[in-house]
Amino acid sequence: MSDLGRFLIFIGLILVIVGAVLLLAPKLPWLGRLPGDISFKRGNVSFFFPLGTCILISIILSLIMYLFRR
Repeated sequence: MSDLGRFLIFIGLILVIVGAVLLLAPKLPWLGRLPGDISFKRGNVSFFFPLGTCILISIILSLIMYLFRR
């Protein structure tokens, strides 16, 4: 039972962090416009792939997970 409790607390913390990021994301104008983000517009077609942003988020999440595992 204690494993289930820990799992639910962990999921709750993840939801709180995701919610905070979604609330704060519009206030960070550089998020989604980092070097390495690919943006292409031509006529009615637009393509956007946030490669730099994905790498930054991956590094941050990797550091957080490393700290939790210690």
